[in-house]
Amino acid sequence: MTLTSGQKMSEAAPGKLPRHVAIIMDGNGRWAAKRHLPRVAGHRQGVEAVRVIVRAAGEIGIEYLTLYGFSSENWKRPAEEVSDLMGLLRLFIRRDLAELHQNGVQVRVIGDRDHLDADIVALIDEAEALTRENSRLKLQIAFNYGGQNEITSAMRRIAREVKAGNLDPEMITPEIVSGFLDTAGIPDPDLIIRTSGEKRLSNFLIWQGAYSELVFSDALWPDFTPERLREAVDEYCSRSRRFGGLDAPVPDAGS
Repeated sequence: MTLTSGQKMSEAAPGKLPRHVAIIMDGNGRWAAKRHLPRVAGHRQGVEAVRVIVRAAGEIGIEYLTLYGFSSENWKRPAEEVSDLMGLLRLFIRRDLAELHQNGVQVRVIGDRDHLDADIVALIDEAEALTRENSRLKLQIAFNYGGQNEITSAMRRIAREVKAGNLDPEMITPEIVSGFLDTAGIPDPDLIIRTSGEKRLSNFLIWQGAYSELVFSDALWPDFTPERLREAVDEYCSRSRRFGGLDAPVPDAGS
């Protein structure tokens, strides 16, 4: 199936459009290196790609979009690069919040805020409060996020609830665990896309992505266009999701 320009996946394949698309935005540094530019130039161009893809996701009809912006392991990078990444988050919120709000985008930031500067936390709180009632597109930015850390933190909170007598251990289900994660209230991603040709999840939504469809793009993140997003969604729509079961049997012609 191929989309015509401007056609929505919901029109091309009713009922098949993924509600939630998550993207591992990889390749900013390599994009810059190919052009003999500093790594921060790649990150800045990556922010421009975020703007374009957020708009495209809304136009396609995606309900939830989660972008992996900064992992809890990224603190290992040089201090100058980490500082640049923090500055880009500040710039994105300050420059784009009004447009996102006007376009009906709800903003939510998931991840550990304990090690973020106070002004960044204040900006995140402002963005979430301003856009809380928006519903056209629900945008989650995973910042200082790591799947293993998220699950560990959830286990601690569950243990405290059990210790306090508020939760019976025998009643703990996957649904209960999900309610203690950063993504509580957000449906699991139907489709996870990773750019730059790497084929791993890198500690991203490892609980939530248990049954996600995976699409790997060779494009570096700054080169990831709306057309490539549509191609990935098109690929998703061509697949059969069984969640561990079997496809429904095709009836015989004479039955």
